[in-house]
Amino acid sequence: MKIVILGGGVIGVSTAYYLAGAGHQVTVIERQPGVGLETSFANAGEISPGYSAPWAAPGLPIKAIKWLFMHFRPLVIRPRPDPAMILWGLALLRNCTAARYERNKARMLALAQYSRDCLEQLRADTGIQYDQRMKGTLQLFRTQKQLDGTEADIAVLKRFNVAYELLDRAGCIAAEPALAHVREKIVGGLRLVGDETGDCFMFTKALATLARQRGVEFLFGHTINGLEQGASGIAAVRVTGPTGATRITGDAFVMAMGSYSPLLARQLGLSLPVYPVKGYSLTLPISDEGGAPQSTVMDETFKVAVTRLGNRVRVGGTAELTGYNLKLRESRRHTLNHVVTDLFPHAGDVSKASFWTGLRPMTPDGPPVIGKSRIANLWFNTGHGTLGWTMAAGSGRLLSDLIGGKAPEITY
Repeated sequence: MKIVILGGGVIGVSTAYYLAGAGHQVTVIERQPGVGLETSFANAGEISPGYSAPWAAPGLPIKAIKWLFMHFRPLVIRPRPDPAMILWGLALLRNCTAARYERNKARMLALAQYSRDCLEQLRADTGIQYDQRMKGTLQLFRTQKQLDGTEADIAVLKRFNVAYELLDRAGCIAAEPALAHVREKIVGGLRLVGDETGDCFMFTKALATLARQRGVEFLFGHTINGLEQGASGIAAVRVTGPTGATRITGDAFVMAMGSYSPLLARQLGLSLPVYPVKGYSLTLPISDEGGAPQSTVMDETFKVAVTRLGNRVRVGGTAELTGYNLKLRESRRHTLNHVVTDLFPHAGDVSKASFWTGLRPMTPDGPPVIGKSRIANLWFNTGHGTLGWTMAAGSGRLLSDLIGGKAPEITY
């Protein structure tokens, strides 16, 4: 089957790799000059099945109000006359019940764990390298209230046999020795021992090379203008590339355009429950090995992750609802600066850090949209939010099986 994938981020490239491995003829269309140059470029670096959870959770509305008044705010909402933002926000609030949270988290955990298994197999099969480390995630608590509030999450972790350790201050320092410099600022943590870290952009480029070896064609610098419908579904995608406008035909089409997927879907009369949530990151060179993290430390207070990537530290987080605006805001940089210098003051010089922003494609309930649309040959693989890197391999494998008519290894 000839399959056209719309989008060359980590989700699109992972999907292409598995589809080509199943024997399909695959073309990836990407508007950037290479793969992984938007949301996949400088994310937090976490591969965190154990930390997979919906934003929509009991107590979120009250937390969100408190966050809005913090000096170093995890959440920023910039009101705008955007019906899509309003509808998405209302849908998120409807999912903030205990029953929906548990159901949505269970779906996300299952997919994330499956994805980690797929990634492990991919490493074994190919030897792919991407500054990976397998040393877990430490969710760090600054207050006793945060530590005491882990009961519900631990219950779900137990249900899905996710390995974890509930740590006191000494246990956190044993896992991340650099925290000894700031021991008075922490009370404990929840360590998810099966989590990993890695450079998503490095992985996406390496996987694209492997996909080419399987026969995948990549068309870079091609802007997608629309999809043409025929009698039996989508007939072609209209693009403008380096040589002008053209049509690309296929037997099946996969929409893997992240936050931009609902804009294209809307042209076909389809509604995708995906909205962009802007995130930021810093990447700084390590100047003191002993002062740097060993893996990922997630600061629960500020919702910022500090991750070790080779000889660099990636600091990622904050959430900003501002539509498709990609302006770099210094106020968001201040929050990231604060967290890394507060927890790892000797790791590196933040004045030498690169500053980046990207749009996370979020669904209001949490789980991504993976599967067939109501148009016969159009498929979705989008809406992974902050967990695109965590879920990429499993999402690609899952959709490849569905398109090929093969029974998936998990129920989703």
